[in-house]
Amino acid sequence: MSVPGLRIPEEADLRTTLRSPTVAARVGVWLGLCFGIAFLTGLYSHALQSPPGWFTPLTRPVWIYQFSQGLHYLTGVACVPLLLVKLYAVYPRFFVRPPWQDRRAMLLHGLERGSIGLLVAAAIFQVASGLANSSQWYPWLVFSFRSTHYAVAWVVVGSLVVHIAVKLPVIRTAFAAPVDEGEEKSSGLSRRGLLRTTYVASGLAVLSVAGGSVPRLRRVSVFENHYVPGGGVPINKTARVAGVTAAATDPGYVLAVAFGDQEVELTLADLAELPQVTERLPIACVEGWSASGDWTGVRLRDLLPLVGAPAGSAVLATSLQEDGPYTSSELAGNVADDPLTLVATGLDGEPLSLDHGFPCRLIAPGRPGVLQTKWLGRLEAT
Repeated sequence: MSVPGLRIPEEADLRTTLRSPTVAARVGVWLGLCFGIAFLTGLYSHALQSPPGWFTPLTRPVWIYQFSQGLHYLTGVACVPLLLVKLYAVYPRFFVRPPWQDRRAMLLHGLERGSIGLLVAAAIFQVASGLANSSQWYPWLVFSFRSTHYAVAWVVVGSLVVHIAVKLPVIRTAFAAPVDEGEEKSSGLSRRGLLRTTYVASGLAVLSVAGGSVPRLRRVSVFENHYVPGGGVPINKTARVAGVTAAATDPGYVLAVAFGDQEVELTLADLAELPQVTERLPIACVEGWSASGDWTGVRLRDLLPLVGAPAGSAVLATSLQEDGPYTSSELAGNVADDPLTLVATGLDGEPLSLDHGFPCRLIAPGRPGVLQTKWLGRLEAT
């Protein structure tokens, strides 16, 4: 049964002014480059949060994670216009009439369409979920953003490699030809105009949110939503949301430091009597924002000898927050020993505010913000 006015497109139907392999290939190169950068920087962020046994976190330069995660976020944003135009240029090919009479060709056709469908679905998911995460909006309830985003990233890269391998002859031909080859003259947008518009749109999209990672651009980043008026370090999670207000403001608060069967408990007064240092360190979060502050406190490596922990010990930092994600984090030995790793009690010349982690928090170079544990309750060397 056929529906009046509805038919499967023929190859000739797809040859329009703008939908051209020359356009798709050029946009595709930039899209693939952005996905590649986002993938590599995402791997680094994931390794910091779930480190494999062979991995040693980098602590220098101190802004390494700030740079890496900012690049991850901004290349993800750049993908939005590129992906939309790429899909516009190629989507009718999904509906090309299959070669029903040739079984082998039909099999190849089905595999190609299946791999492209997987690539498109995974790419859309990555971009959409990444943008939602940057705004701390999590409409999904049945899966973890980080683990799912990481898994689907491998699907995108694998599908992309297969797609490039299959389409390489077409890509070569498209780049060998001028962009406007065979283009019908029209008073509307040309192929070159479409490409220029796409690149400008991608650049403007990046500029509109780049202020979270590049402070000098904050005045023109109209969609950056982490800026703190007057400067300062943004706050992702408040003490009220974390449920730690009572524990953090308890006059009897102590910080436990332990190693094996040895343990000491330090009050804020005890911490204040230890050698104090102030270091300027950035804090950067997976949502794409970063900020720097002057953190004051005690070097973590000055606390470990109090319980006889040897140099190079890994340290498990546990928050007063009793449940929820990131209530604890582990510092590798080189991070715990780093002279810039602090148990901070002050920020920018003032005592820590409750939402910034009072009575004390962890701050270390080169770590994601979610691992800079706030409201410290226990430090255990292992």
